[in-house]
Amino acid sequence: MHVDMDAFYASVELRSRPELRGTPVIVGGSHRGVVLSATYEARAAGVRSGMPSSRARRLCPAATFISPNFDEYTEVSRAIVSVFESVTAVVESASIDEAYLDVTGSLRRLGSPASIAEYIRAVVADEQQITCSVGIGPTKFIAKVASRAAKPDGVCEVPPDRVVAFLHPLPVESMWGIGQSTADKLHRMGLFRVGDLAATPRDTLQHAFGPHAGIMLAELAWGRDARRVTPSERERSVGSQETFGADTDDPEVVKRELLRMAARTASRLRKARMLGRTVAISIRFANFATVTRSATMSSPTDVTDEIYGQAVALYDRLGASRTRVRRVGVRVENLVPAERAYRQPELTAPERGWREAEQAIDLAVGRFGPAAVQRAALTRHRDGRRDVG
Repeated sequence: MHVDMDAFYASVELRSRPELRGTPVIVGGSHRGVVLSATYEARAAGVRSGMPSSRARRLCPAATFISPNFDEYTEVSRAIVSVFESVTAVVESASIDEAYLDVTGSLRRLGSPASIAEYIRAVVADEQQITCSVGIGPTKFIAKVASRAAKPDGVCEVPPDRVVAFLHPLPVESMWGIGQSTADKLHRMGLFRVGDLAATPRDTLQHAFGPHAGIMLAELAWGRDARRVTPSERERSVGSQETFGADTDDPEVVKRELLRMAARTASRLRKARMLGRTVAISIRFANFATVTRSATMSSPTDVTDEIYGQAVALYDRLGASRTRVRRVGVRVENLVPAERAYRQPELTAPERGWREAEQAIDLAVGRFGPAAVQRAALTRHRDGRRDVG
């Protein structure tokens, strides 16, 4: 998947200025500088990102200019990445407002790619009050092109057997990596559609654009892209979060969800062959205020009960047992590779304990699906809680 926020900076600003929704809004310097983002109403007047602000004002004199707030954009971006990571551990951030997700390993747990895309869009809209577009395809390139076709606020899925039918009618400008100068050169060669490019001999393209670029254009014109989604190394942490379908002030419900998030996080740690020393929780209340707390343990862990014990202790110390909660999250930080981690043994610890039991559970779940083995506390009825897996 390629997930791209719609007019990201402008959309974030409109959260605190709802009266400007539906009007042309430009984020950037009013008289100097360049346009960083513009609403679709401003884009309809010809305003584009990177355009000098003076020209944008001439094109759209009715637009409202807003100075950027990068701290807020960064905070929202991190929250969105957390949503992506609740779906898959294979997330590659392409920029502050877009990312690639490999959801191959999530299909059994979460359903079809389209249902995963709608879940992501729903959670981002609910949690951050902004919209995003999602492209789905067999390669990063097709997913990227599909997300453009989905804009704004939509989903476009291109199955493997529909790649050529989707791609070839498109103008060459829609392809990733083709800027205006390359497009102009292709037009001079009589190539206006991707299908025209696909029908052009490779030798011709290599002669016109060079050996490497010519091959790349020829491959992309058929939707071929060998690049894999590479998880970003931006943050050394693993976590999960979940939003309740209805706000709750029942501490037992909150703690049960903390257990669910701890189990999911521990499973992802074991899958990544990592252990962590710091456990952090994130609690978002009904008024959208969010608090985070963390604690560092003496030994790194990937065991659910150890992570959950720290998470519950952190929650109890908040003293917010009767405050209505909207969302909870559990994250493990300060990660180390499992093969290099040293765990301090306890004299009373059995030779085989919960860590070995959970490794066995992972094998069963991997073979028979997520419902194969579950903790009894997590099999209770969960009406009112939004969950896709």
